[in-house]
Amino acid sequence: MTATELCFTSAVELAARIRRRDLSPVEVTQAVLDRIAQVDGRLNAFVQVHADRAMEHARRAEHAVVTRASLGPLHGVPLSIKDNFWTAGERTTYGSRLMAKFVSPEDAPSVARLRASGAIVVGRTNLPEFAWRGSTDNRLFGETRNPWDLTRTPGGSTGGGAAAVAAGLGPLALGSDGAGSIRIPASFCGLVGLKPTFGRVPLYPAAGGHELNAHVCPLARTVRDVALMMNVIAKHDRRDPFALPDDGVDYLAACDRPLDASARIAWSADLGFAPVEAETRDIAAAAARAFAGAGLTVDEATPDLGDPAWILRTLYGGAQAGAHAARPPEEKAEMDQDLVAYAEASAGVTMVEHVKAVAARQTMVDALRRFFERYDLLLTPTLCLPAFPLGIVGPREVAGREVTHLGWTLCYPFNYSGQPAISVPAGWTASGLPVGLQIIGRRLEDALVLRAGTTFEQLRPWAARRPPGP
Repeated sequence: MTATELCFTSAVELAARIRRRDLSPVEVTQAVLDRIAQVDGRLNAFVQVHADRAMEHARRAEHAVVTRASLGPLHGVPLSIKDNFWTAGERTTYGSRLMAKFVSPEDAPSVARLRASGAIVVGRTNLPEFAWRGSTDNRLFGETRNPWDLTRTPGGSTGGGAAAVAAGLGPLALGSDGAGSIRIPASFCGLVGLKPTFGRVPLYPAAGGHELNAHVCPLARTVRDVALMMNVIAKHDRRDPFALPDDGVDYLAACDRPLDASARIAWSADLGFAPVEAETRDIAAAAARAFAGAGLTVDEATPDLGDPAWILRTLYGGAQAGAHAARPPEEKAEMDQDLVAYAEASAGVTMVEHVKAVAARQTMVDALRRFFERYDLLLTPTLCLPAFPLGIVGPREVAGREVTHLGWTLCYPFNYSGQPAISVPAGWTASGLPVGLQIIGRRLEDALVLRAGTTFEQLRPWAARRPPGP
C-alpha cells in the first residue's frame, strides 16, 4: 500500500489493521501529515496543523499497540476538528479576527470523546466566520477550495473539514450543522455527512442563539466510517441541557443489517418549495430509483411544508442579528461584511414576527411527523445544485428562480424538526462535480438512516472515486 493509498483508506479499515498490528499509527499519521504538506497549500483546508504533537501521540499509540494495552475504537486513526469546537489549551477562532487570540479552557464533549477513543488529531479546519454561511471564506484565514474543482467552493460551514477528507488529508472530520453545514459540504465534496437527531451528540458551549437547531456531526468518505465515529461521540454530557440519554445503539453494527423489504420510502425532488437544477434533480432521482436494486419500493411523495424560507429568514436571521447587529463599529470593521449586512438587515425582526415564525416552525414539524407516520424514510436531493464558484456567499438564482440565503438547499427543515438526515454521494455531473442524496428518518432513528445509507453505498459504490490531482 502506497502512502497515498493509505491516506484514502477508510477509518474502519485503519482501526482494524492497527489493532491487528498490520499498520503502525506512526506510519498512518506520517502519511497524512506528508499529504497535508503536499496538498493543502492549494486547498487551504487547515487553519492549524499539529504535526509535532500528532506524531508524539502516534508514537504513544504505537507503544500501546505493541504492549497490548487497551485500545479505543479509533486508536491511531487521524482526524481533523472544525475550528469552532473547543479543545483545551488551543486557539479556537471560529474563523473570526475577533476571536483570533481566544484559547479554549476545556474540551468540547465530542473532542474529549474522540481523544479518549485514541484518535490522532492532526489539525483544525477552516470555516466561514462564526459558521454563518454555506461557503467557506473568512478574513482571518481566507477561502477554502473544493478538491474536485479548485475554482469552486467546498461548501460550508464545515468546508475545511470536507475539503480535507475529500483530498485524503485524514479519513474523518468533526463538524457541525445548524442549517445544512455538514450536508452542504458533504454534497459538494462527494462525502458522507450525518446530521444526527437533535441532542444525540452533545453540544457545548452553546451555539449562541442556534441552540435548538445546532448539531454536532461526523463527516467521512463512507457510511460505516460515519457510524464508527457516531459510536464515539454520541454519548450523553451534562453540559448540554438538550443532550439525550445514551441509547446503547451500536451504529456500526446497525450498518451490517440490510433494510427490511417492507421499509416505506418516499422520494421528493424538491420538498415542494425548492428550485432544483435539472441535472442535479436527475442524478438524485436516479439514485433514489437505485433502491429498487435492493428489492425496495420508493413512492413519489412530498410532505406539506409550504415554503419555509421565511421561517429560516426570521429565526436564523434573528439569531445573527442578536449576535452581531449591535457590535461596535470597530468590531464590525474586522468582520465578514456580508455577515454584518445580513445581521443588520435582520435586526428589524419584531417579537411578533419571531413568535409567528416559532409557531410556523412547530406547524412544519407537525407536518413532518404526520408524513413519517406513512413513511419510514424520505429521499431528496441534498442541494439544488452542485458546487458553485468561489468568491460568493451563495447563488442568487437556481433553475431560473431567485433564491435568498440558503434557499438553494433542502437541508434546513430537518434542523428545525431535529430529525436525522444524511447526505451520501448520489453521482457526479457531466463536468465532474459531486451531487448528494439526502436520506431523512424519524427522530431517534439514526441507525435506520445509517442502514439506508449503507444499502445505497453497496448499490452505488463511490468510496474509490477520488478528486483529480496528486
